[in-house]
Amino acid sequence: MATAPMPVHDDVAPVIDPRIAAFESSVEAMLVVDPYADQIVDANPAACTLLGYDRALLRQTRASTLHAGELAALTVFTQAVLHKGAYWTTALTPRHATGQDLKLEYAGCLLPHDGRTLLLLTLTDLEARRRRNVDAAAEDHMRGGISTWQRVERVFQDIERENQLILRAAGEGIYGVNAEGKTTFVNPAAERMLGWTAEELVGKEIHPIVHHTHHDGRHYHNHDCPIYAAFRDGAVHQVDGEVFWRKDGSPAWVEYTSTPIRDRGVVVGAVVVFRDVSQRREADEKLHAALAEVDRLRERLELENAYLQEEIRIETNPRGIIGGSEAIQKTLRQVKLVAPTTAAVMITGESGTGKELIARAIHEDSTRSDRPLIRVNCAAIPRELFESEFFGHVRGAFTGATRDRIGRFELADGGTLFLDEVGEIPLELQGKLLRVLQEGHFERVGEARTRAVDVRVIAATNRDLKQEVQRGRFREDLYFRLNVFPIETVPLRERREDIPLLAQHFLTRESKALKSNLRLSEGDARRLTRYDWPGNVRELQNVIERAAILSQNGRLRIDLPDTSGAQAPGGAARQKADARPAIMTSSEMRDHERANILAALEACAGKVFGPGGAAEMLDIKPTTLASRIKALGIAPRRRVGVNG
Repeated sequence: MATAPMPVHDDVAPVIDPRIAAFESSVEAMLVVDPYADQIVDANPAACTLLGYDRALLRQTRASTLHAGELAALTVFTQAVLHKGAYWTTALTPRHATGQDLKLEYAGCLLPHDGRTLLLLTLTDLEARRRRNVDAAAEDHMRGGISTWQRVERVFQDIERENQLILRAAGEGIYGVNAEGKTTFVNPAAERMLGWTAEELVGKEIHPIVHHTHHDGRHYHNHDCPIYAAFRDGAVHQVDGEVFWRKDGSPAWVEYTSTPIRDRGVVVGAVVVFRDVSQRREADEKLHAALAEVDRLRERLELENAYLQEEIRIETNPRGIIGGSEAIQKTLRQVKLVAPTTAAVMITGESGTGKELIARAIHEDSTRSDRPLIRVNCAAIPRELFESEFFGHVRGAFTGATRDRIGRFELADGGTLFLDEVGEIPLELQGKLLRVLQEGHFERVGEARTRAVDVRVIAATNRDLKQEVQRGRFREDLYFRLNVFPIETVPLRERREDIPLLAQHFLTRESKALKSNLRLSEGDARRLTRYDWPGNVRELQNVIERAAILSQNGRLRIDLPDTSGAQAPGGAARQKADARPAIMTSSEMRDHERANILAALEACAGKVFGPGGAAEMLDIKPTTLASRIKALGIAPRRRVGVNG
């Protein structure tokens, strides 16, 4: 029903659209109500007779006045019709003009008209219906009785006939089923939503046609069907989250209500009102998926911001590694070789020698540079939290786990994971770490789901992991898995020619921070070069920072320990018994070192490596001696037996 009879003024008869002439001639009492103005817009003659009011008077009456004392029930019914599109109730008892309360059944549906939303109410006298049923039963008895199915069929025919306007105007799908599950009527909205015509459904059992299978493919037995349950238990069943199957085989997500129908106190079937919510459900699923993705990306971004340290950008070298010594050049060549691969790298050396800088250089030169480099300081993680830090956890996995958390491996997916101080990883976790490296799979703590991950691992340590393996504190298979491409960092005392470059770099950075113009003098450079730097580059950086803070009038105050009687760490050159002059120029130091190396080479017949070689005599590494020979420009003829 597309339009409704509407009065121009209260004293002018309404113009009736020919399409709804049934409104005037219907034997069912009908009211047209404006729910927002609480106004009875029109009433057909049957309604005037049922209620005992003149038509003009009803048009001037508020709906709430007709239902005195029932404002709450009227509001609930009105809102239900507005929300669902069609609704019925027996809770309203309007007062007859004589003052008698009437027991009526109200059926309402939406009635759009000229941009307004009106309600079409059909009023059925329950007492008159009961009398008709009694009379019909007596007539049946006098005629020898009719079969049960004929009586049930007549009940549904009465429902369809008496509610024809509602069935056609309703936006929801509506159909009836008898106690055998066979369809008795289908409204146009149901035909549109399901694709089946009324002729194809009426008289057939509807469950095997539209409700035979769950959305996940499981068979839906009719014994479990809430629609059939309505005429088994006599209760109203409201269901959401199921599917009806259309004629083309596609599923329609629906929410529906199955209401039992009684005849002479016996449930003879049900009327089903359903709504297609496929678009709403699809939108909800997309929204939930989008929100979940936003949460995942936000959490990942937060963790990346928390884990990633500021990138080191140095003008003199794009990798942030300062130095011109042979040792540094060798390290850069190793970085260039291994960076494009996916091989695991093990960086060893003393603390403060720049192992993290080498890891960053490898990552930046790799194909993974667009993904993060995640650093894990294994020495700073409590033993009981290692697994959670590496692999993450789900909410409730342990006390304090109030929400899901991404682990470092998942955070580094597609990028590089730098395991600093890898020797500190507990032995019981090393097996799980090995599995991730071998298979690329892991599980969060407290979760059974296996996740795939693609991570390149760079490990660093100042321990001798070979000894740790022999002592049973580090797994041998994990050691070999991590030590695919070893890189050894050279301590600062073995590349003294790089000390002035590093010192000037740190001083330039501090000068910018302090907004001063500090420079390194030649004397400062000599002092720094003579010191053995047990803390390596990190110690040099701290000394320069302290000197910049203590500087006065543009002059640095470099504070170094007295090294006159100090012993260098293991592996460093011994302090000679004959102390060097207290003050030597850079040229003097170079000449002194050159003469010392030449003397050692001559004493060893030019042999550098192996027993009895010059490196052993000078108590320095052969590679270090070779780099110093090259740096000092010792003639090739002096290097007889370098490889011997």
